[in-house]
Amino acid sequence: MVAHLPDAAPANWVDRYAPRSLQPWLKLGRFDRPAGIWLLMLPGWQGVALAGAMEGLFPDLLLLAKIFVGAALMRAAGCAYNDIVDRDIDAKVARTAARPIASGQISVKQAWAYIALCSLISLAILLTMPLIAIGLGVASLALVAGYPFMKRITWWPQAWLGLTFNWGALLGFAAATGTLGWPALLLYASGIFWTLGYDTIYAVQDLEDDALIGVKSSTRRLGANLQKGVLFFYVACFALTLGAAWAGELGPLFLPPAALYGMHLSRQAARLDVNDGPGALALFKSNSFAGFLLFLALVAGMWKGPMAGF
Repeated sequence: MVAHLPDAAPANWVDRYAPRSLQPWLKLGRFDRPAGIWLLMLPGWQGVALAGAMEGLFPDLLLLAKIFVGAALMRAAGCAYNDIVDRDIDAKVARTAARPIASGQISVKQAWAYIALCSLISLAILLTMPLIAIGLGVASLALVAGYPFMKRITWWPQAWLGLTFNWGALLGFAAATGTLGWPALLLYASGIFWTLGYDTIYAVQDLEDDALIGVKSSTRRLGANLQKGVLFFYVACFALTLGAAWAGELGPLFLPPAALYGMHLSRQAARLDVNDGPGALALFKSNSFAGFLLFLALVAGMWKGPMAGF
């Protein structure tokens, strides 16, 4: 029997519709929990939108589609790799004990084959992009490889996740323009703080188990200052987002949806409760909507008028 994982929605499509023989494989790639796909994809979309807005152009739809497929596959490969490295830890944590590798549904060798297949398809997509984007895509593998070990050596594995998950902002911008620049770097920096915030919220679910087995996290490190810490991360994120838009000379229509983005982030910090794991999961998942708000803001910035760069 394939177990339902506690951080997946009870009515998720994998449990409801996928054949039982495929369910462990889909759960290995977290396809039953698509929030991670959106959070990996959206920085790439934002990079493409920023590049287009700087030229007064709508984002390249084909490039957005490529980034979506690549994000879904690389997130699946990354999750499988993470589960290989963390299989002994996962078996001791209530939220992760039923994962396919930790529970013995999929072997380590089978998981490596899964990673290879997802990575090869993603590589084929990457090779259709400019050379600088290909180089950035290859360089991201070092960040992916290092992430599972960060929780063992630093209190800030969420910062490493931020470096990893937001790499798409650089790649998307480079794929659209064939180059990099300050607007893309500022957008990337804003994303790092965004991830620091939402993944610190996510780790609230595991506080007790992490303390018992000695896993480090920003959530444990912040302790009683958890809300203040998340608010600081989100304020830094929003300030850097404004900096990216200003450096890219985006138009004033960027500001209304960007304001909604900032309000959404501040609301998350205000509602965070260290004793409410399910509530923390809901706040974490809401970041898919937050990231889409920023994407819309960047697209709207293409209409510059007389106030470009605000």
